[in-house]
Amino acid sequence: MTADWADAFAAVPRAAFLPSLMWPWDMEAGRSVPVSRAEEPERWQAYADSDCPVVTQWDDGDHAGTEPGAVPTSSASMPSVVFRMLRDLDVRPGVRVLEVGTATGWNAALLAHRAGGGRVVTVEVDKEVADRARTALEAFGSSARVIHGDGFRGYPEGAPYDRIIATCGLRRFPRAWVEQCRAGGILVAPWGTHFSNADAVVRLVVAEDGQSASGRFTGPVEFMKLRAQRLPMVVHGEYVRGSVAEGRETSTDVMEAEFLGGAFGPQRFVFGLRVPDCLQVAAEKREGARPVWFYGLRDRSWACVQFRDGGTARVWQYGVRRLWDEVEAAYRWWVGNGRPGYERFGLTVAEDGEQVWLDEPGEMCGLPHDIR
Repeated sequence: MTADWADAFAAVPRAAFLPSLMWPWDMEAGRSVPVSRAEEPERWQAYADSDCPVVTQWDDGDHAGTEPGAVPTSSASMPSVVFRMLRDLDVRPGVRVLEVGTATGWNAALLAHRAGGGRVVTVEVDKEVADRARTALEAFGSSARVIHGDGFRGYPEGAPYDRIIATCGLRRFPRAWVEQCRAGGILVAPWGTHFSNADAVVRLVVAEDGQSASGRFTGPVEFMKLRAQRLPMVVHGEYVRGSVAEGRETSTDVMEAEFLGGAFGPQRFVFGLRVPDCLQVAAEKREGARPVWFYGLRDRSWACVQFRDGGTARVWQYGVRRLWDEVEAAYRWWVGNGRPGYERFGLTVAEDGEQVWLDEPGEMCGLPHDIR
C-alpha cells in the first residue's frame, strides 16, 4: 500500500464489502478455499484483512454450494494491487471518476472517500453483483453510484470524467472511454492479449485534442476479463484429433526456465504482442517433462513444445501457421532487445486503432500488435 492511501485503507475496510461466504486464495494451499463468516468468523476476518484475492462469484452466478466453482467471475482484488492501481490513477479531491467493474464495491468506496461526495460512478455488467455492491455501498454510507450496464460503453451520461479505471482485463481499449475522459485526464486498466492471462496495468493520458490517449505499462497483474472481450473456450480435441505425431517434428535449444519465466515475468506478455491470435497453455510437469501447447485462434493450427530436464526440447507443429516458429522468433526478439520488462512498453489508443510501442511512442521495433 502507498502511504498516501493509508487513511483510506483504514477508513474503508475491505471486510465491509465482502459476502458472508467467500473464496479467498490460500497462498500455502495454492487454491481458492471456502470460508463462512457465520461458521468461522475469525478465519473469515483474517482473510478479509490479508493481501490475497477473494472470489465472490463463480460461473456467472450459476454456481451453488460451498466448494469453488469452475470459473471465477467476480472478486475482490489483492489490496496491494488495488492500491498500486489507485496510485497510478492519481485520484485527488474533487475529480470525477468512472469505474468499470464494480464487483464488491470496495474499490468504488475507496475512490469516493478520496474524490468526495457524488464524484464516483461505477458500472457493473452483472445485475446480481451490481445489486449486492449497491446494497453494501449504501450500508457503508458511501456516495458512489452503481449503474447496471455494459462498462465497455462507459457511462456517457456522467461524462466528461477526470479519471477512468477498469478492474477487469482488456484485450482492446474501448474507444468510448477515451471519448468520455477530458483532455489531460487519466485512464488506468489491465491490458493484455489472448496469448495468456499475463496482463499489465497501463496508465494513459488523454491528449489535448481529446482524440487519443497514450502512456506506459506500470507492472504485471492478472484480472478477470471484461465480459465483452472474453475468449471463447479453446477445446484441445478440436485441434489435435489424434496424437502429436500428426505434426511436423523438430527440436529447439530454448530452455524451459528462460522461456516460461516466473509467475509474473514479462515473457508471456511480450510473446502475446509478437504472436497475435494465439493461446499458450502450459501443462503440469511430470517426470521431468512439461508440454507447452499453442493454439491458433484464427484457424486450427497448433504446436507443442515438450521441455525435458537436461535434454533438448522436442517440437511438433501442425496447420497453416507454424506457431512454434513464431513463438521462438518472439523469444529471440525479446532476448535480442535486452529482455525488456513491462515498464519499457507503452500503448497508444487513437481514432484508427491502438499500437503497442517499445521505449518511445512510434518506436514499434517490428511489434505486430498494431490494430487498425
